[in-house]
Amino acid sequence: MADILITTRRVAWNHPHLDRKLTEGAGYSLVATAPIAKGALLVVWGGIVVDTATLRTLPEMAQHRSIQVEEDLHLTSGMVDDLADCVNHSCDPNAGLQGQITLIALRDIAAGEEVCFDYAMCDGDPEFRMTCLCGQPNCRGVITGDDWRIPELQQRYAGYFSPYLQRRIAQLNGARD
Repeated sequence: MADILITTRRVAWNHPHLDRKLTEGAGYSLVATAPIAKGALLVVWGGIVVDTATLRTLPEMAQHRSIQVEEDLHLTSGMVDDLADCVNHSCDPNAGLQGQITLIALRDIAAGEEVCFDYAMCDGDPEFRMTCLCGQPNCRGVITGDDWRIPELQQRYAGYFSPYLQRRIAQLNGARD
């Protein structure tokens, strides 16, 4: 597995009108270099799938450049420095998940605008916790792996949760699969 983690090849895809920008306080972000239409495919993440215990043993960069894709499974690009991994969280996102590894535009995105999504759409690890830096009026302040349980977010992001979280939500709300 270590050989995969130190590769310098790209393992993901991003829209050609996206580029990485260093943002004070938040590290790298993904920014539109030209307008992008609502519904456009923005990112397809790639890498290797590891369980939660393995993810926690990886270097910090590999842990941060990951997305939970299923119960106890995470996709990480490892030590690959890929543009697609620079999508930050926002409590007022302009992007959402479509499936487990793709991100689409929820609305038109202007040139110069940062692409961001709400980590509640993908993270269901009860140990996940981070201070939010989005600065939006509706900022939750702290983002956790339990935010998918918030009814307002369930309504707002219906259809944009990772499939495993959508199954949790359906079960929580008493729906049948």
